[in-house]
Amino acid sequence: MALVWIMIPGVGLLYSGLLRRKNALSMLFLSMGGIAVGSFQWFFWGYSLAFSDTASAFIGNLKHFGLIGVEGQPSIGSSRIPALLFCAYQCMFALITGVLAIGGFAERSRIGPVLVFLFCWLTIVYCPIACWTWNSNGWSFIMGGLDFAGGTPVHISSGTASLAIAIYLGKRRGYGTERLAYKPHNTAMIILGTVFLWFGWFGFNGGSALSANVRAVQACIVTNLAASVGGITWMLLDWRLERKFSAVGFCSGAISGLVGITPAAGYVGSPAALAIGFVAGVGCNFATKLKFLIRVDETLDVFATHGIGGMIGCVMTGFFAQSSVTYWDGATEIPGGWLDQNYVQLGYQIADMLAGFGYSLVMTTILCWLFHFVPGGFLRLRASEEAEIVGIDDSYLGEFAYDYGEWHGDGCLRCIS
Repeated sequence: MALVWIMIPGVGLLYSGLLRRKNALSMLFLSMGGIAVGSFQWFFWGYSLAFSDTASAFIGNLKHFGLIGVEGQPSIGSSRIPALLFCAYQCMFALITGVLAIGGFAERSRIGPVLVFLFCWLTIVYCPIACWTWNSNGWSFIMGGLDFAGGTPVHISSGTASLAIAIYLGKRRGYGTERLAYKPHNTAMIILGTVFLWFGWFGFNGGSALSANVRAVQACIVTNLAASVGGITWMLLDWRLERKFSAVGFCSGAISGLVGITPAAGYVGSPAALAIGFVAGVGCNFATKLKFLIRVDETLDVFATHGIGGMIGCVMTGFFAQSSVTYWDGATEIPGGWLDQNYVQLGYQIADMLAGFGYSLVMTTILCWLFHFVPGGFLRLRASEEAEIVGIDDSYLGEFAYDYGEWHGDGCLRCIS
């Protein structure tokens, strides 16, 4: 559980490093604020809406409102672990999904309304998708869709939400000019954030086996392989154009590989991980160009990395899933994918992928629209033009991630904002 938790500040560091310095603290703050808001939502009714054992095919109910009845009994996820532990572990998935999704607000949104939005988004978007994917009563679970650790509930839903938010809010001030043709302000933060994510992903994917067994070990092995191949692939694609190796490119590729392997980790062999990492690295790299074609100012490329990466992983699970790998835990049996001549599995994967994409896109847009019409403008999401000019950090937090200074001849240190 702690391994997954450490991924959340990792996302904050990654997002912060990619932005301009005047907005860097806002994403660090939102990642930590997201932990608090998301944890309360999960305690309040999130767990019950996603994992109540009397759920419908689409969403759960309030049987476990306030974690009522969630104690030491076997969990809905596995009879081998108690419900309270399963609840705590799944809470981490909800938290990181929400923090990924709010990347669409970067550099142009008010802090308070974003945190309220996060509570509502987890309730309306994440919980239903998690229910239909992982709850044994969910329609995708019953259909036979395979999603080991969150290709659709975590990555497709958050990436699509970020895209919907960016479309709804509109472009940042100065879009299309040299003002926004900036490089990430702190590459070291990007690398550190990626380190936290890569490290935590072993708990994210390996822990999804819900037991210490060979299948969990295999999930960790393919996770590391896919990240490595994805990072190298993206870096080489950038070198092809720039004739320089890019640290940011490597980090982006590694994360793409991690995203791609997420739905497949407990179902595929090591050779498949190489293919998934490569395709995710290529696909997500080219997907970063989509926002220019459709003229959407998606600041942090959350959709390109997580949305497209999740889709690639979801589809490739349909090709490479193997019943022999799954049974390494000594209990789970599946018909496999194309490698096991189960050709219908690809259809199940595509259905689940499209449902997650469509639902997140529509419901996130509706949620943004509803916030706009709250009387008094208390939940207005878009920052003022003045706040964008000054920076979100100073305008809504009154603080900075850090300041630069310069020494003058009179022996004084003057701050450069």
